[in-house]
Amino acid sequence: TGMGFERLASILQGKMSNYDTDVFTPIFDAIQAVTGAEPYAGKLGDEDVGERDMAYRVVADHVRTLTFAIADGAAPGSDGRNYVLRRVLRRAVRFGREKLGAKQGFFATLVETVVRLFGDVFPEIVREEKRVTEIIAEEEESFGRTLLKGVEQFKKIAAKAKEEGRDTVSGAEAFLLWESFGFPVDLVEIMCEENSMKVDNAGFEEAFKEAQEKSRAAGKKGGGRQLLFEAEATAWLANNGVPLTDDSHKYAAGSVPEATVKAILTLDGFVESTEGVEGPIGLVLDKTSFYAESGGQVCDVGVIKSGSASATVEDTKVAAGFVLHSCDSVDGAVAVGDAVQCLVDYDRRANIMPNHTMTHCLNYALRRVLGDSVDQKGSLVDDEKLRFDFSHSKAMTPDEIEKVEALVRDQVNAELAVHTREVALAWAKEISGLRAVFGEVYPDPVRIVSVGPSIDDLLGAPASEDWKGYSIEFCGGTHLANTSDAADFVLLSEEGIAKGVRRIVGATKGAAAAAMKTAADLAARVAACDALSGAELEKAMAALKGTVDTSVMPAVQRAEIRDAMAKHTKRIAAAMKEAAAAAKANAIAAVGEQTTEAKSAGASVFVAQLGDFTDPAALKDAAAVAFKQGVACALFSKDPVKGKAMCYVSVPEGVSLDVKGWLAACCGPIGGKGGGGKGGVAQGQGSDVDGLPAAVDAAKAFAGL
Repeated sequence: TGMGFERLASILQGKMSNYDTDVFTPIFDAIQAVTGAEPYAGKLGDEDVGERDMAYRVVADHVRTLTFAIADGAAPGSDGRNYVLRRVLRRAVRFGREKLGAKQGFFATLVETVVRLFGDVFPEIVREEKRVTEIIAEEEESFGRTLLKGVEQFKKIAAKAKEEGRDTVSGAEAFLLWESFGFPVDLVEIMCEENSMKVDNAGFEEAFKEAQEKSRAAGKKGGGRQLLFEAEATAWLANNGVPLTDDSHKYAAGSVPEATVKAILTLDGFVESTEGVEGPIGLVLDKTSFYAESGGQVCDVGVIKSGSASATVEDTKVAAGFVLHSCDSVDGAVAVGDAVQCLVDYDRRANIMPNHTMTHCLNYALRRVLGDSVDQKGSLVDDEKLRFDFSHSKAMTPDEIEKVEALVRDQVNAELAVHTREVALAWAKEISGLRAVFGEVYPDPVRIVSVGPSIDDLLGAPASEDWKGYSIEFCGGTHLANTSDAADFVLLSEEGIAKGVRRIVGATKGAAAAAMKTAADLAARVAACDALSGAELEKAMAALKGTVDTSVMPAVQRAEIRDAMAKHTKRIAAAMKEAAAAAKANAIAAVGEQTTEAKSAGASVFVAQLGDFTDPAALKDAAAVAFKQGVACALFSKDPVKGKAMCYVSVPEGVSLDVKGWLAACCGPIGGKGGGGKGGVAQGQGSDVDGLPAAVDAAKAFAGL
């Protein structure tokens, strides 16, 4: 009937508008308090001068939407439902700032009011208040920065248009504002109206579609034009009596079904034959064993053969129940009605399946270690790795990572059977411990994937607490028959990708073994450093750092290797500190002796090369010994490991030497430069260590020695 909560409240409270009820008025009061705008007056249309009241309604409605959505596990982002939330938030922030004069950060403060209003009925928003507020505040701040930059960019675009005699912002310019600054086209239209201009909306749509095409092509071989398999194409198939594709064969390992070509899609539409047609070409069959990309699992590839003709399938996608097999070209000719064989690359599939099954086991392990607040936020399963995004407010500790990896590996070693079956959705939802992805709409019947318990056991006692000790999920992907077929599991990395969202990358089978071997080899190299010291140890550590940072290995082992390297780094630092102290003491002693000798000989200046690794600070302290006794000196040293030559000149009052000139003479042969001169001292360094003897000679010559 459309009798929602707000309408019911307006009837009970005798109000003509939902916005006049106490569902919204407390939020309006909070908005007025934080913005300082005139109070809400309920005006509409032309009466609402400046759209102030409209802004109140937008802000109030949107903060409610965002509070509940984020509390339920969604978050503003760049794709899908997350992008919808980002646009909702930006619209509210824009209205608040433009129409109500709100300051940066106002929007996040309104969450408290929403929680106070609805928290007694919806306790989840009370639990999530802090996280919701943090996410909105961060997103609001980010948009604030973008908004300022975008306004400046719009001003430049508008000025340029007027210089060129245009009163229209082009589609490409509007798209730039949308893509780079997050400005929805309606905002651009408003800004244009304020400047007596308009927007080329058709041009914007064209630019938007072109960008979508480029995005689709970016990840494809060759980056050329790609087939569009969307509503127009599927409508054509349905209208022309093409049956939905029977893709049940995708679950039968090694299946090679005999199929019939039902339709052929090209860049110019549907055709009867591929003869004379350039690629790409899409084949729609009556049945297939190819898995179309969905649920985070990449599609199958392979070959479709028809007599002497064959087509290499590079991509498989599904839309409205039709499966399209995309091929760059066809060797020979294929026509509608031809019998074909579906030859899936099952070797590749054999590497995808363990990654998918272990993604389920990983989801279970994360909940065991981190708690039930973990929710899946996305996944990618291919033949090289598995990637899993999940909700968690902070980085996992090394101990948590190790526990999760061990739990998944335990499931591999337990040789658990993996059961799958389609079950009535209502029955499936009754199973204790079953996990589903928030926001997903599942079919009825729905396919259950259970790692361990049989489907019969699950349905026989759906409320059993035992099922919480296993991975049980809704999933339409291809899986192993037994967890032991994964051979092994390693967790390669854990990182944050958004506020409150973490990402794990893992591997199974050969990829896991290779990662473990890499870790073992690097651990052995680090252990071998126990026998090294000095320059050899520094060189070995420098080489290892880059390798450890970039090599593919388990995260646990990477952390252990870095810890072992840190011990060597501390050893290097301690040795360097000890050597520096010794070098400094030796330098001060040597300069003291040479100062005494110079004074005994009636000289007021000397030049000396001190021991290696005497750093600039030691040179300064050593030169001060001579300086205090009225003797000028030029001191040199080198660091063979870093490839640096250093010099320090000191000229006390009463000695007739140009400090800066003397430093320049010292720096020339070592290819260096320096500075100073104030107070009679200056220093420099260069990279030509071999030029040090010539620098000493130049210093002596300048001083007339």
